[in-house]
Amino acid sequence: MAQPSAGVNFFDIFWLLIILFSLWPLFQQKSLEWARLRLIREIEKKRSSRVITMIHRQERLAFMGFPLVRFITIEDSERVLRAIRMTPPDMPIDFIIHTPGGLALAATQIASALAKRRAPVRVIVPHYAMSGGTLIALAADEIIMDENAVLGPLDPQLGQFPAPSILRAVKEKYREDKGGIKDETLILADVAEKALFQMKSTIVKILKLKGYGEEKAREIAHLLTSGYWTHDYPLTVEVISSLGLKVSTSVPKEVYDLMELYYQPSGQASVQYIPVPYGEPKKGEVPVRKPH
Repeated sequence: MAQPSAGVNFFDIFWLLIILFSLWPLFQQKSLEWARLRLIREIEKKRSSRVITMIHRQERLAFMGFPLVRFITIEDSERVLRAIRMTPPDMPIDFIIHTPGGLALAATQIASALAKRRAPVRVIVPHYAMSGGTLIALAADEIIMDENAVLGPLDPQLGQFPAPSILRAVKEKYREDKGGIKDETLILADVAEKALFQMKSTIVKILKLKGYGEEKAREIAHLLTSGYWTHDYPLTVEVISSLGLKVSTSVPKEVYDLMELYYQPSGQASVQYIPVPYGEPKKGEVPVRKPH
């Protein structure tokens, strides 16, 4: 009597490959998360601190491959507040941030919690921290920025319009035609005025908690919220320093290494280079040939 074949047939291999390809993105994501955690732990040991990261880059969904645009959310503030609660009061915090901004409520919660810390808080900005990210940076005892990194203004945005511009437009319109302003516009102006007052008060409160005087805190709050700059204007290290804020450019090398583990969506990169440092080798190093 013929015995059934014990070998693996084509369809077994086919379904095995389907399962493997389906699970491979998940394995990659987990490997990436472990690499990030190992590097975060390395930074913590080196700096004797709790490292908290809030890095918003476009990342791929595990199976579909679609990019997600990320920003500061309530979920972010919940996780950050949980991490702060788990940190001893006398342990420094290194907060690594890379964000275009996000919800004012979430950013305010994070900034207020950091500002109340007894131990030193260092906010590290390797590339940019705009809008709500800047509010969080103000809660630091020291802002550590790459020499080319930027922060941004904090003028509240109502829909697609900045609050200071709404108020300015209403004043100009009232001067020209006192009876021609729509009720909706007046309501928008009222909300804009409240939003400006609230943001200025928040900035002053945070800066006073960090040891700035009342007058200096109000001066910085006015500059950041009054519409002196457009909302996307880059505030460089030099500008931040001129405001009187405590800032340095001593970003740890490990922070740059960590940023390399937060990939952008796959596809043809618009920026390419040979990923090795050029220059004269140090003693004991293998020379790197400069390209012609």
